[in-house]
Parts: sequence; C-alpha cells; structure tokens
Amino acid sequence: MTATIRDFARGTATTTPIEQVYVGRRRRRRRRVIAIAALGTATALLAAAMLMLGGTIYSPSEVLRVIAGQNVPGASFTVGVLRLPRTVTGLLAGVAFGVAGTTFQRMLRNPLASPDVIGISSGASAAAILSLVVLGWDQTPTMLFALMAGILTAGAIYLAARGGESAGGRLVLIGIGIGAMLESVVSYLLLRANQWDLLTAARWLSGSLNGASWDQAGPLGVAVVVLLPVVIALSRDLSVLELGDASATALGVRVGRVRLTLVLSAVALACFATATTGPIAFVAFLAGPIATRITGAGGSPVLPAALTGGCLVLAADLLGQYAFDTRFPVGVITGILGAPYLLYLLIRTSRRGGSS
Repeated sequence: MTATIRDFARGTATTTPIEQVYVGRRRRRRRRVIAIAALGTATALLAAAMLMLGGTIYSPSEVLRVIAGQNVPGASFTVGVLRLPRTVTGLLAGVAFGVAGTTFQRMLRNPLASPDVIGISSGASAAAILSLVVLGWDQTPTMLFALMAGILTAGAIYLAARGGESAGGRLVLIGIGIGAMLESVVSYLLLRANQWDLLTAARWLSGSLNGASWDQAGPLGVAVVVLLPVVIALSRDLSVLELGDASATALGVRVGRVRLTLVLSAVALACFATATTGPIAFVAFLAGPIATRITGAGGSPVLPAALTGGCLVLAADLLGQYAFDTRFPVGVITGILGAPYLLYLLIRTSRRGGSS
C-alpha cells in the first residue's frame, strides 16, 4: 500500500478513494506541522529582534546573558528592565487576542465575530477608562474591572441576539451597535478628563506597549497560562461546533457546557489583554484568518492563531518603533493593517446577503 500511495503522489498509479484520502490527510498534516514550526520560528526571531534592536544594539550573547540573570553593563537595564517586559507583554497580548478572536469566529461561524468588532473589547475599554480617569485606580483593579465589564458586555450581546436561525449574524450586528454605544461613553469620559488623565487614557486607547512592566505582564501571563490550555483542550469540540449545534450534539459534544467554557475563556483572554495593553486593533480579527491561510484547512486553529497573534503584535511594534521618523503605538500599525480587511469582509458579506 505504501508503494501505491507513493506512486499516486507521483501521478503514476490509479488508487482507491480510501488511499486518496490517506494521501490528502498526510499532506495536510505535513503542511500543518511545517506551518506551525515556521510560525514558532518567526515568533522567536521577532522576539529576539525586539530584545536586540534599539538605540543601542546588543548581540544575541549579551541578551542571553541578561535573560540568564548575569550582570551585563548597560544591557542589564536596557534589555532586562525595558525591552524584555515589553516583548513578553506584546507576545502574551498577541497570543490572548489571537486565541480569543479565532474562538469567536469559529464558534459563531462568522469571520466578523471577533471581540474587537462585536463590542466586547469596547466594554473592557469603557470600564478601564472609567477606572483610570474617574476612579483613579491602579493596574490590578483596572484589569479586574475591565474583565467584569467585558463578561457583562458579552452576556448582554448574547442575550439580545439569542434565538432564531441567524443568531450569529444578528450577534455581530448587535455587538457592533453596543460597541458604538460604549465608544460614545469612552468619548464622554475623555471630554470630562483632566489633561494628565487625558494623556494617559489616549495612550492606553491607542493600544501601546510603552511603559510595559512585569507588574502588567504578570496577570496577563497567568491568564494565558491558565486559559490557553483550556481552549486547546476544547479545540476539537470547537471544530465540531462549526457544523452546527444539531450535528455537534449528534457527535457527542455537550454544546451548552463547551460553548459556555469557550466563551468565558475567550472573553477573559480578550479583556485581560485589553486591560494590559489597551485595545490593540484588529489582532483578534486578523490572527485566525491569517493562520488558516498559512496552515490550510483542517486541524485545530487555536495554536496557529496564538502564534500568528504574537507575530502580528511584535512585528507591528517593531514597525511602529523603527520604520518611520515618528514612533507609533502598536495599535496604530495593526489598525492600518486590519481596516482594509474589515472593509473587504463587510462588502463581501453585504453582497452575499448574510454572514459569511
């Protein structure tokens, strides 16, 4: 049989449909492994570039010595205190946004259904701005408040959109509307803020890694370490949910329990990332589709989307810091990349007359 499959791959033999399926699966599996390895390598290279590049360029050996805890004059402060927390925070935020985005998109079977498009990130943003501008809270209470607000926003959107056959498309539309309302709340809070709070809030709203510290990266890291394995463990059920609730139930998936766990995990990841770095635009929206293009159809989308999200944030931050005369926050760069794709999807969805 092995020889026959090899001949089929060369186009020199006639095979049965079962053998053709076997060859196709093997090719898809090989492509997926290569793609994930390439994404992991790209992520590592971007992280290394974040640590080495800057006003002073350090060698890989100096960076490794700093990471190992050795005292390297100059590099210990620049790399260990400034660049390493920024890199880790960006990577964790990208992973969190990527996993949250692809979870919603796959579960709702709609490429528009990412947290930043359907209003969940707007709920977390409104809560964070309220805590920063009005209440004067520090980082930890702000993150918890943003998390609760994001969960409440997701619950409100779900309750308003439930029922009927087109719940996925209705959820997106209702989410966009609620997101617009929450953005107006943010605008009102900014108008009432004093000058110092306004600068802090504006920098946060742009989605920035400036001033990243271990105090910020710690809670986000805990959230990623705890919730990412949960989503990966349910990734097979997530793929089955794309077939619809009836088919998923027939295949043995506990739809209600799985969906609730996935929603809570995705919302928590998106809200923790938003509270840490601000709403980095379109990372959750782009990571899943880009990962699918790279890995091909089939297989769990979670790990490729996580790596793609990390790559997007790190690459955008490098571009924002060094590609232009003026330094731009990472959210500005991702917004420039994501806005055209959002318009493309909206136009395509409108022409089809439904959710795509």
